[in-house]
Amino acid sequence: MALNWGFVVIDVIVAGGGPTGMMLAAELRLHGVRVVVLERDAEPSPIVRSLGLHARSIEILDQRGILDRFLAQGTRHPLGGFFAGIRKPAPERLDTAHGYVLGLPQPITDRLLTEWAASLGAEIRRGCEVRGLSQDESGVDVEVGSGERLRARFVVGCDGGHSTVRKLLGIGFPGEPSRVDTLIGEMEVTASADEIAVANEEVRRTQLRFGLMPLAGGGYRIGVPADGVSASAPSLEDFKEQLRAVAGTDFGAHSPRWLSRFGDATRLADRYRAGRVLLAGDAAHVHPPAGGQGLNLGLQDAHNLGWKLAATVRGWAPDGLLDSYGSERRPVAADVLDNTRAQLTLMSLEPGPLAVRRLVAELMDFPEVSRFLTEKITALGVRYDVGGGHPLAGRHLRDVRLGRGRLYELMRDGRGLLLDRTGRLSAAGWDDRVDHVVDGSDELDAPAVLLRPDGHVAWAGDDQAELRERLTRWFGAD
Repeated sequence: MALNWGFVVIDVIVAGGGPTGMMLAAELRLHGVRVVVLERDAEPSPIVRSLGLHARSIEILDQRGILDRFLAQGTRHPLGGFFAGIRKPAPERLDTAHGYVLGLPQPITDRLLTEWAASLGAEIRRGCEVRGLSQDESGVDVEVGSGERLRARFVVGCDGGHSTVRKLLGIGFPGEPSRVDTLIGEMEVTASADEIAVANEEVRRTQLRFGLMPLAGGGYRIGVPADGVSASAPSLEDFKEQLRAVAGTDFGAHSPRWLSRFGDATRLADRYRAGRVLLAGDAAHVHPPAGGQGLNLGLQDAHNLGWKLAATVRGWAPDGLLDSYGSERRPVAADVLDNTRAQLTLMSLEPGPLAVRRLVAELMDFPEVSRFLTEKITALGVRYDVGGGHPLAGRHLRDVRLGRGRLYELMRDGRGLLLDRTGRLSAAGWDDRVDHVVDGSDELDAPAVLLRPDGHVAWAGDDQAELRERLTRWFGAD
């Protein structure tokens, strides 16, 4: 093990072992980058903050060849009804082969991502809290709670909305504090299923933050407004008191598995990078849970950052590649903050918002509106500014069928991909970074496409000179 001035030298330290951190660690390991994940908690959290994965996240898992592990543990649900809870049929002709939501409690998602990262060789240290960091031109020194000091070439803070890394960097986190909090937990009840069904139907007419959802393993997931509850760690009695206030009964709630609360705070980091330290996931953005976008947004941050940071560590990154992480992902987060603010407004029971909600519901009967809003929630509508005028440029590419199989089966290793229908193009000089596949597909609306490792189209066309320019821009010199 190499030493440098008494420090252990690591390529990348990932602070935070949640889904964003584990996704990033795995992406880095695909490129042979030495990664250490530092997670404050000694044991995985049982709290179910996320209930599923949206289409773009499902595509990412498919691209990396691990989707079957998640499908085996989850349940597929239709896409309709996710914008502000307005129930409409799923739009037709979404640009994806995965037009569903995968219901999957977060602890299972966390476990599967952790197992994947570990299988690729990521070193995961639990019970290790980052206490301090300082950086210079060649690396970052990190102090953990035990007093141990580590040195890495880069550090990424994936340590949540209260990120220690972000605070140590002094990066601003402007936005609005939480104004509306909700209690959430899993527990047993003595009330009958019929009684619960009636309460869900009646109470939710005037209180959309209330609900009892049956769990596959027994018991219920309960949400109820936290109005008047001051404790950051609510008790069972807090839940029962709030249930009685809202529904007139506590449903005989007992035997809690876990209890928590969440708010509607909306904040966005001023920047995603400070020297050799970067932010991803909730460390960079927090927002209300409307539409279930939070965990998905973090996974997509990691998918965008992983190959760029690996390229920088490995020495082939072109100028500006690492900075493109922030310039691409921060606007995406800002858009999510806006759409969750809008959804919360539409979920208000005040006369004005109710009138707007009725109008939006009518507009969603137009297929174009329904598709537009669904693409926002699922991130299928994300398009990066990569230059070029082709309609595919900057967009993700769905899993098209090829003569030799599926597109996503060619993306397992996290490399770039030139999919060439002409057979006349060349990626010679970039063979160590880009795979060249000559194959055809009736589903591909271009003679050839250059895909980045995150599945977004960097170029589409048939001009070799243009292709070389884009190869150089995204994959460095030949």
